[in-house]
This record gives sequence, C-alpha cells and structure tokens, in this order.
Amino acid sequence: MKFIRLLVIACFAAVAACSRPVPEAKPEPRKYLLERVDDAAVVQAYADGFLALPLREKTLVWHLYNAAIAGRDIYYDQNSAHGLEMREILEGILTHADKVPPETLTELRRYTKLFWINSGPYNNLTSRKFVLNVTAAALAQAVTSAAASGATLPLLPGETAEQMLARLSPMFLDPTVEPSDTAKTPPAGQDILSASHNNLYSGVTLRDLAGFKERYPLNSRLVKTPGGLREEVYRVGGRYSEQLTEVVRHLEAARAFATPQMARALDALIAWYRSGEAADRRAYDIAWVEDKASPVDTINGFTEVYLDARGAKGSWEALVFYVNQDKTAAIRRIAADAQWFEDRMPWDPKYRKAGVKGITANAIDVVVETGESGPKTPVGINLPNDEYVREHHGSKSVSLSNISEAYEKSSDPGMRTEFSWTPEEAARTAKWGALAGDLTTNMHEVIGHASGKLAERLNGKADVVLGEYYSALEEGRADLVGLYFLADPKMVELGLMSAADQGDSVLAEYESYARNVLVQLRRVRQGTQLEEDHMRNRQMIVNWLMANTQAIEKRARDGKTFYVMVDASAFRA
Repeated sequence: MKFIRLLVIACFAAVAACSRPVPEAKPEPRKYLLERVDDAAVVQAYADGFLALPLREKTLVWHLYNAAIAGRDIYYDQNSAHGLEMREILEGILTHADKVPPETLTELRRYTKLFWINSGPYNNLTSRKFVLNVTAAALAQAVTSAAASGATLPLLPGETAEQMLARLSPMFLDPTVEPSDTAKTPPAGQDILSASHNNLYSGVTLRDLAGFKERYPLNSRLVKTPGGLREEVYRVGGRYSEQLTEVVRHLEAARAFATPQMARALDALIAWYRSGEAADRRAYDIAWVEDKASPVDTINGFTEVYLDARGAKGSWEALVFYVNQDKTAAIRRIAADAQWFEDRMPWDPKYRKAGVKGITANAIDVVVETGESGPKTPVGINLPNDEYVREHHGSKSVSLSNISEAYEKSSDPGMRTEFSWTPEEAARTAKWGALAGDLTTNMHEVIGHASGKLAERLNGKADVVLGEYYSALEEGRADLVGLYFLADPKMVELGLMSAADQGDSVLAEYESYARNVLVQLRRVRQGTQLEEDHMRNRQMIVNWLMANTQAIEKRARDGKTFYVMVDASAFRA
C-alpha cells in the first residue's frame, strides 16, 4: 500500500564527481520545479547519496535500474490496450516533426507530456481520459507527414495508415470513447468491469465471475472466450514474456552484487516471474521482508491493485532505492515501538496483534521509479500487501525522503494562503506542516498498514469481501491511525517532536487534512465521481467528521468555500 499526497513527476539526478580539483564557486540554488503541464508538476528529485555508495552497491543499483526500465511497458499496456500504439504514434510524430504545423505540434507536445506522465491516456487521479485538442484532419496530417519523413507506425498486419487512424483516432480525440480506465462507481447499466477500460480484463463482467475461481488472481489478465474465462498469466513464457525475460536477465546480473539476503529475495522473485504461481509470489514476499539490512533494495513486480476496480489484479511497478541513513532514525523509532502502538489501537482488542512481527522501516532515496510508481510517485510505501505474510513475517515500510523533499521544495505556498481560513492557519502550516506531514506519513505506513489482524472467517482475504471498497477503506484505516497517534504524548517520548511543538504540529496536520479534500476537487475538472483510492479515503474521513462531529466547519467568504478545522480534540476523538 502507498501513501500519496499529490502528483510528483520525479526526474532523478546526482551531482557528478570530478577527478581533479576545481576552484570553489558559490553553488547555484537547486531547482526543483522544472515545468508545469496543465495540473501536473514536473519535479527534480536529487539522489546525492548515490555518490557515496561503494562501487559494488553502485553496480547493483545499475542492474536493478535496468530491470526497472525493462518492465515499464507492461504498465502502459495494463493501463490501456491502446497505450503502446498511441505512444508509438506520438513519439513518431515528435521525432519526425519537420512538416507538422507549429500550432498542431505545440498541442501534440502538451498531450505527449501528459501521456508520459500518466503512462497512458488516463489521468492517474481522476481515471478519466484526457484528449488531444486538434481536429481529426490535423492529427491525420501530422501522422502522414511523420510517416513520409521515416516514422514507423503501429500498423496491424495488412492495415493501412488510414485504417489505423480510423481505429485509434477516437482514443486521442473523443472523450466518450473508453472514457475511464477504472470505474468503481459505474454509470447506470454497467458494472465496475464493463465501465473500466484498462487492459486487465477483456469482455468480462462481474456476472461472468460468479463461480469462477482464479488460480492467478494477482498476476493475470482475464479474457472471456466462447469456452469460458481464460487466465493469461503474467510470467516468462506467458503474457509479457518478452519484457519479463529482460527483467529477469537484469535481476540475475544484479544478484552477484547483492547481499546474501537480497540475493535470496532476487532468486525468489525470478522464480515467481518464471512460474507465475501464487506460492512462489508468497515465497518472494517472505524473502523480501526477511532482508532487513541491505543498504540497496528494490520493489519489482505486480504489486498494487488500485488500477483494478475489483482490487484484485496487480499493476507492474519497480523502484530502486538506497537507505538514507541520516533520515532513518525517526521512522525506526516508530517501528521499534510497534507493539506499544498495537496494544493501544482504538478498536476491539480481538483485532489487535498479540505479537507484532518484524516491521522494517527506513527512510530512502529513490533512484528510479517505473510502471505504477513512476513518473507519478508515492511518498511512502508499506509492503507486502499479502495479509498472511504481514501477520506471520512482518512488513517493510519506506518513506521516500528525496521525493518528499522535492514535493515540499516545489509546492506553491500560495495554495496554503488561498485555502486557509486565517493567515495564522497558513503560517502554522508553513512552520510545522512538513514535520507533521512526514510523521503522519511514517505512521500511516509503519503502524497503520502494518497494524491489526483480520477476522478468521475472512481467511486473510479482506479484499474479496470488500471488493471495490477495499483499497479506499484500507488507506482510510492507515490514515486514521496516523492522525490519531500524532497527538499522543508517545511522539514526544520517542523524540520525534518536542512537547512545545506538538500542539501546533497537530493543529497544522488536522487543518491541512481538512483543507486537502477541497484542494483535491480542483484537480477533478470533469465528472462527479472520485475513483482514486487515496482521494476517496480522505473525502470519506473528512465528510464523516463534518457529518458526525463538530471538528470541521464548512464556511464561506467572498463567494469562496473553506473547510475549517475548529476542534482538534473532537477531530482526534
């Protein structure tokens, strides 16, 4: 599970080392915000600690980096059955643009940047398709001129360029054609699968699944055939074989430079990619969790289920990172006291773990993110998602330090002023918001997702029972745990904040949390439904508080609406 604040597009850089002395010069201020494309921010993240890694670990990062790149097209294809073809057309035009009219080219560049940012034609937060604002004739002219200049087009066997355009133009130009990749609140007459236009299913409705037992629920595509449902398994020799073979090749090269514990985890991951079997996936999860000390690590696989309206199919992703030792102490203090928090969870004791298994918590600097995790990126992660592994073997939580830094350094302070009810509220967020936000993120991941145990009747499968609501409810549970314990004296006892700062930090976080559900809405320019699970969970919490407590008031001034947190005690209760 992930903790997401806002979209951050991360470009990673490390300052180059020099082999000879150079005159000292005043360093240039670091640039974080590189560009805005509509509502998206392209942000520079810095991975300075890479330079200090030993050569062996740098080489390990290199091979893992290549494994991450090798699989990125899997997510493009999962996101949309047309995604890779659309990208080939766009990149073909932009690399052969000599005869494309300037106004068409400008719009194509805007659209392509959004396409790259979102790994396809759907906005990552709203799940709605964004469109290319040119005429069909202008798109056809751009494609034709690019082809005449040598661009390769994604033609099907026997297909002409005109037929290809007729087939794919609606995906670029018509917002009503395959309008959403994930629809957990479908329109009348459709269900969550028929209304979702990702590529995790083909011709399948919820009714078709009645009585069907999936052997590969996480890592397969379900296809409806005349003979019934068929699972196309994501594995070497199966679906995505070409990409996964290349991923495996780089993982095999990486293991020679890994610690013995990490090498065992990589072996298990390779075995899962070759077999596709759920037992091998669980063996990998266990081996990965048991590697608690490797300074370099990776997340690589079919992991999160946010794209699937059912919350069952895993999207492919990869991250490569190293531990930021300077920033890890705080998050480890929380993990070390995980049992203390578990014993005081504000729910029925029968759902508390009697013995919390090892929670490994690190602050990390990310070197690369691909697939479901990049270019759009989380700021915190807790894995694995397998509840059995979490309860019996533990979990790993990571706070993405360089991503959080880039987020804070690139955020426009005007947003705080615009949505805050008073100047004091905005000033409080400016002073304490980063500290409080980091602590809430860490607790969300370390003691939120890692807490609790399921009722035995669920047999470790809460997602099956809760269906399309599971991910939003799980994110809500983790948020609530973080918000609740932020105000506990334990934070001061652990040295995570001073007693003098705690009150203002809690106010800043609660105020920010209330404002956030209003800020979110400016990103949803069309439609009336939220599909992204983190957005859904935060709307759920704040709207529940507004309906059932006196913690938050809806106020208006000068024709503008504000959500004002007025009672921190009621909020926490």
